[in-house]
Amino acid sequence: MHLNGNKTLFSKCKILYISYDGILEPLGQSQVLAYLINLAPNHYFHLISFEKYGHKNDINREEFKRISEDLTKHGIIWHPLRYHKNPTVLATLWDIICGILLGIWFVLRYRLTIVHARSYVPSVMAVVIKKLTGAKYIFDMRGFWADERVDGEMWPLGGRLYLIAKWFEKIFLLSADYVISLTHAAVNEMITFSYLHNRMPPFQVITTCADLELFRPDMPDLLLYNKDSPFILGYVGNVRGWYLFDESLRCFKLLYESNNNVRMLIINQGEHKYIVDRLIALNINIDRVDIKKASRNGVAKAMQKMDAGIFFIKPVYSKIASAPTKLGEFLGCGVPCITNTGVGDMAQILEKENVGVTITNFDDLSLQIGINRLLQLINSDNINNRCRNTALRYFSLEDGVKAYSQVYKKLEKLDN
Repeated sequence: MHLNGNKTLFSKCKILYISYDGILEPLGQSQVLAYLINLAPNHYFHLISFEKYGHKNDINREEFKRISEDLTKHGIIWHPLRYHKNPTVLATLWDIICGILLGIWFVLRYRLTIVHARSYVPSVMAVVIKKLTGAKYIFDMRGFWADERVDGEMWPLGGRLYLIAKWFEKIFLLSADYVISLTHAAVNEMITFSYLHNRMPPFQVITTCADLELFRPDMPDLLLYNKDSPFILGYVGNVRGWYLFDESLRCFKLLYESNNNVRMLIINQGEHKYIVDRLIALNINIDRVDIKKASRNGVAKAMQKMDAGIFFIKPVYSKIASAPTKLGEFLGCGVPCITNTGVGDMAQILEKENVGVTITNFDDLSLQIGINRLLQLINSDNINNRCRNTALRYFSLEDGVKAYSQVYKKLEKLDN
């Protein structure tokens, strides 16, 4: 019994995981913490994260203690560093230096063999750590970050910062022992990069996974669309930035004009005034729209009440590498969606599995055709079960954990 236990312990992959997103933030908890806790029984982790608030801050003390205890319970050794914001370049450079020094120490001290870097800034640290220690490097890219800055109008295309970031991206891809992509569309794009010709690193597509234990149908029998009750079109999350919110509201307006027994439920944290302004500007009856805030659990409960979900994202170049978490959450709750093409693998999944509708143009005719198709889909047999099964097939945390574990084990074999 003891021998088997020791064999299991020593066969574990030893990994340094670096995240520039704080574990105290919702994103860090859903997209870093959830994975690591599920991976921890079979692997040994040191976690470096950059927290946007000092962990000694009174506001975050209880949350810090809870997460720290949770990580310790699962055998994950957490090293929270302070995130520095200003001045931007110098602050980021300081964070990078701190991450490199700490990372080198951990790799050498604890004989860690893999450095898993989540996105671009941690990858600067990871490449240096790899060069100086010989550890294997995973580039978990999360999207085309430099191009997102351009598409988001924060950087000019061809500007100095963009060119520097793209140069680093090239270094990351050429240095990586494994690359994790959120979408197949992004991998297909990277295959065309001239500098990767005959030098392609191994790729693994692991999409943004959803917590399908939380985002699940409440009472499947009640999810079926009842023509006597109001049709609820649901919108969840931000309404600015990458999102084409006006187009979503125009869809609701067209839906309401053809059938006044509809309502729109919008779950949003801090943009309610903007939402009301847009409703007024588009001459939409505010009495037919419910605008609410909700906790993570509350979001799941709200989605369970929706007959369909809607969101449109700017179909810009960088978004071919994106995988919106809300898609998996809607489908996990048994809710079909209407969205647009040109964003990651969304259109292929929805249309192939017949669990949603995608549109290419945003003129009134295209939106009306999309709405008509959505109403037909809502009334089709087994739609809720199809949505749930699709979520389990494409957005399961369990499958994501298995895929990461396989990557770790492949790299460990290369090291032996």
